[in-house]
Amino acid sequence: MNKNNRLRLICVGNGMAGMRTLEELLKLAPDLYDITVFGAEPHPNYNRIMLSPVLAGEQTLQEIVLNDLDWYKRHGITLHLGKKITEIDRIKRVVRADDGTEAEYDRLLLATGSNPILLPIPGMKLSGVLTYRDIADTEGMIRAAAQYKNAVVIGGGLLGLEAANGLKQRGMNVTVVHLGEWLMERQLDRTAAGLLQKSLEERGLAFRLGTQTSEITAGESGRVAAVKFKDGSCVDADLVVVAIGIRPNTELAEKAGLQCATGRPGGVLVSDTMQSYDPRIYAVGECACHRGVAYGLVAPLFDMAKVCATHLAEMGIGRYTGSMLSTKLKVTGIDLFSAGNFQGGEGTEDIVLSDPVSGVYKRLVIKDDKLIGSVLYGDTAEGAWHFELLREGRKVGNIRNQLMFGAAAG
Repeated sequence: MNKNNRLRLICVGNGMAGMRTLEELLKLAPDLYDITVFGAEPHPNYNRIMLSPVLAGEQTLQEIVLNDLDWYKRHGITLHLGKKITEIDRIKRVVRADDGTEAEYDRLLLATGSNPILLPIPGMKLSGVLTYRDIADTEGMIRAAAQYKNAVVIGGGLLGLEAANGLKQRGMNVTVVHLGEWLMERQLDRTAAGLLQKSLEERGLAFRLGTQTSEITAGESGRVAAVKFKDGSCVDADLVVVAIGIRPNTELAEKAGLQCATGRPGGVLVSDTMQSYDPRIYAVGECACHRGVAYGLVAPLFDMAKVCATHLAEMGIGRYTGSMLSTKLKVTGIDLFSAGNFQGGEGTEDIVLSDPVSGVYKRLVIKDDKLIGSVLYGDTAEGAWHFELLREGRKVGNIRNQLMFGAAAG
């Protein structure tokens, strides 16, 4: 304990999960800790999920900052920006950064997030090949869009489509390459994905589905010039964005000997209190693996933060038992929502509304008199209500005729 008789809390990671945990902790026990935060990026905490509107030119970087530098000062938090922690000494209870900075801890919060998955193909390190995770990536795409014409986005999931839309908004010719049979196959069924693809094609995006990338090649300048595919075809590219998924960033935890999940999904193993196998060390957000699941969406991260804060505050209450997930696409003018098991299966029944002319499609999946999945395209007004029904596991027999049109219908 330090001279102020406060415990020392270090947060490794300055992103949304770590800072939400600190916000919750400061509400509960504002004077319990001397807090130090290490962030590998040179920016204060910002809303990573709003990078897509920044790329599309609909918001500025300043507008997506969540906690400005004054916030840290007001709460007496020592902030180290642009410093990456490279070592945790669990015996001495010290963390060390890449520039030699050291800090002692009584409690340690790991919020190291995730790393983008890279393709195991030649050309990934060429100039003009980017992933899509942070402000630096976003700024790189904005610069490229101002100078070059042809972009290829590899990955037809949520992030890939948002990147493709943003680059198109900035005037580039964009081709989306996707290994799956349809777009966003983890969030949409084939029908909804078809409507989405049609909408995006009308905006000028091109698609190559069921296509495997084999190589990214350079031009005479040494910069990326084309993307080659397994079928022998290729497409010109001045910019390539790889958005094929994320993996928990556990490098620091593994080096420190903390137990991590092997294989996929990976992540620092945590209990329902977000505590790792070292009782002084907690983990929240995309780097954590809870009950065999590593979450990549923001709502579960905030649920974890709330629980973790109660335990850091020494209140000993709260358990995180997992999260129900829902999806929305941040592309202006396209309304899309999905949650739960929308693909159905044995013992399930579907209620479907399909109106291709107006571009509206709704599919509700019911099992044992409960709504277990919902996919909505074109009209998502009932999404929040469906999500509530899914989360609560309520019986829907007496409101079946309202499910498609809303709680007020009937």
